[in-house]
Amino acid sequence: MFRIKIGFKRLAAWTLPVLLLSPVLFIAPVLSMPGKSFIGPLPPLLEAEKQLSHSLRSHVEALASDIGDRHLYKPGKLSESVSYIKATLSQWYGKVESQQFEFEGQLFENVIAECPGAKKPDEIIVLGAHYDSVQDCPGANDNGSGVAAVLELARLFHEHKPERTIRFVFFPNEEFFFNTEGMGSYQYADLCKHRGDKIKAMLSLETIGYYNDSKGSQKYPPGLGFFYPKQGDFIAFVGTSGSRSAIKRMVKAFRKSAQFPSEALSAPAFIPGVDWSDHQAFARLGYPAFMVTDTAPYRYPYYHTPEDTVDKIDFDRTARVVYGLYRALPLF
Repeated sequence: MFRIKIGFKRLAAWTLPVLLLSPVLFIAPVLSMPGKSFIGPLPPLLEAEKQLSHSLRSHVEALASDIGDRHLYKPGKLSESVSYIKATLSQWYGKVESQQFEFEGQLFENVIAECPGAKKPDEIIVLGAHYDSVQDCPGANDNGSGVAAVLELARLFHEHKPERTIRFVFFPNEEFFFNTEGMGSYQYADLCKHRGDKIKAMLSLETIGYYNDSKGSQKYPPGLGFFYPKQGDFIAFVGTSGSRSAIKRMVKAFRKSAQFPSEALSAPAFIPGVDWSDHQAFARLGYPAFMVTDTAPYRYPYYHTPEDTVDKIDFDRTARVVYGLYRALPLF
């Protein structure tokens, strides 16, 4: 009996601290990322970033102002978006690929352009963005900003060939058919899987244009606010646990390449938000995949509203992010 009592005392001695620390022990590997986020005043824009800022604005204006809300209930607007994306890509890539698919009696279209790798053409990085919006929402930030970013990355990599092949893919139906086979991203990921494409990673550029330096401007899922900045001035790399290695490589490369604040999270899918974009479809099919985002509803007060308009986007900071990605991807 005496020895058993001693055992319980010892058990109590180490169990209480472990129970108190368990949230930290759980979250530590989730939060652990290489390098350090940039801190301090942002440097002057490079000339390339100034050009990017102007081009990004032009794309978002075309999608959000000229075309407007675009979704399955306005198929004509989806078609206009496809035409704009194709016309823009054809300036650099000539003929642009298309993947048409039917879902619930309606025809939809993915748009694809490819920049072949100079040294490792069989290894593929997919950069994707959904071009649809929710109903009655111009979709400037969600997701005109992501589409604009992928278009400009297509231009930049056309001018300077990458080592790996990079595919630029534009999807419909992220909004209305989320988490179903009706997502354009699911249709394309499934096609890649059946072909045996060697996709090393998929990056979903999702709502990347809004930044706010005010304390309290950034929100998080329950429990995560203790570990991250209170102001929404950073870009985030977010995905589920299966893509942690890819996220860590990307964060390391970005922090080496860009003087811009960055945060990252790789967590189980039950954490709200970690799979809320087109990367989810690729991850479901076994590809490393994550999103690049300003965190959307956790920061952007105009998310999924008629006020998601062009004037809400900080194009200079978005240009810094896009150029940072351009410089980081060859290191990824």
